[in-house]
Amino acid sequence: MLPQKKIYDLDEAREKIQAFCAYQERSQRQVEEKLTSYGLAEEARGQLLVELIQQNFLNEERFARAFVRGRFRIKKWGKNKIRQQLKHHRISAYIMRKAFSEIDETLYLETVRIQAQKKWEATPDKNAFRKKGKVAQYLITRGYESPLVWEVLHENYPQ
Repeated sequence: MLPQKKIYDLDEAREKIQAFCAYQERSQRQVEEKLTSYGLAEEARGQLLVELIQQNFLNEERFARAFVRGRFRIKKWGKNKIRQQLKHHRISAYIMRKAFSEIDETLYLETVRIQAQKKWEATPDKNAFRKKGKVAQYLITRGYESPLVWEVLHENYPQ
């Protein structure tokens, strides 16, 4: 038998969701999903969401900026992959543009070069053409822009 999920009253849910938001930056979508899992009525969820925004527990721009910083600096994701994930969190295009200001363009280009170098050294293929293709595919799947990837590869690994 599956355990039944607990249904919280409004005050108990308020405390739990405030702790959830205080632990790390959250998107409105994450908070809505958590409130839904608490078994709250739609009206109560809306009320708590408004309270969290008014009390600054929840701030979409702050979340987006932290998300962009973390995914780029820690996970070394490119802008395309980060943008895709922000869309998943339902972040507006306006906030996304502001959040991407967290990435320094010089550092971004240097990160692409470093990631290309690491992958180049780790790829055992002897054929330079295939090796370049594998490195490019890797970088593109990490979210780096295709023209930028090919530019970096052509300037650093000419045939």
